[in-house]
Amino acid sequence: MKNRKFKILLWTIPAVLLLGIGAAAGYIAYVTQEVKETVTASHVELDRGEKSKMRVETVNPVADHTSVLFVGVDDSEKRSSGGDRSALSDALILATFNNDDQSVKMLSIPRDSYTYIPEIGYKDKITHAHAFGGIDATVEAVEGLLNVPVDYYVRLNFNSFVDFVNSIGGVEYDVPFALTEQNSRDNNGAIELEEGEQTLNGEEALALARTRKYDNDLKRGQRQMELVQEIVKQSISTNTVRNLDDILQSIEDNMSTNLSFSQIIQFNKYFTQKDNLAFDTMQLTGEGMYKEGIWYFDVNEQNLQEKTATLQSHLELGGSVTETATDDDPDNEESS
Repeated sequence: MKNRKFKILLWTIPAVLLLGIGAAAGYIAYVTQEVKETVTASHVELDRGEKSKMRVETVNPVADHTSVLFVGVDDSEKRSSGGDRSALSDALILATFNNDDQSVKMLSIPRDSYTYIPEIGYKDKITHAHAFGGIDATVEAVEGLLNVPVDYYVRLNFNSFVDFVNSIGGVEYDVPFALTEQNSRDNNGAIELEEGEQTLNGEEALALARTRKYDNDLKRGQRQMELVQEIVKQSISTNTVRNLDDILQSIEDNMSTNLSFSQIIQFNKYFTQKDNLAFDTMQLTGEGMYKEGIWYFDVNEQNLQEKTATLQSHLELGGSVTETATDDDPDNEESS
């Protein structure tokens, strides 16, 4: 039973919902009803239905290789006037899960990536897809960019991230530079960090994950993936659960997912059969560009094709996927 109490907290943080939540299976009898109610309250199906338009058949975590898109959303009070869809996606990480060897690959997508947004019919920053059409538009844009089906999604806002990190007593991280940043309530200068290894609380970890002033979008994406891994590792080494009731309550308002309670449990195999929680992390590369006075991240086409091939191979798509989801992109004919 060692370390099992910490594991129920992994049901409460969307960023690592699948990257550790399944490890709670052995302890689930104690909290099943409470957790099930929380997950059920957070369940929001995509408009497309259960199956990706790029899939021939619906996938199942029990038997199939699957993908999950983690979407970190900036929906602070200053940005909430337009409702849920007005928020921008501040972090996009696509994780693929191979059922044969229980391996996980994670790809970070820079928020300013210039790509076709099917919801609006033209190219823009991929972060804007959520503002234009919510999680449905974001999923569609990611599928179009990567030519990889998004089977499931987990959408979280800043509150859920902050709450979870605080609940495990913070996260150990080697901060690469001193920084002054705003907090989750957009209070400028509220967070100050020195360079070096230290224990970050929820607000500090969030500020480090969000900041782009001190390096660039690529390093920002790498930090986000490293923080996710460190949070999982910290959770595994933690045997103290703090404020579980409060965290479970907050998740109902701060998370949404199209995964069911029973599907989430199936991801247990990715963590119980490995002694070391290690993920193969990747990110899209490219360079900045200005278009009509606006800065965008221009994704390197060769790197994009390589990452697409890696993810498709990891999912062993073969004949189980339809053609690209960007058939309406006017640039397709030019690039083909």
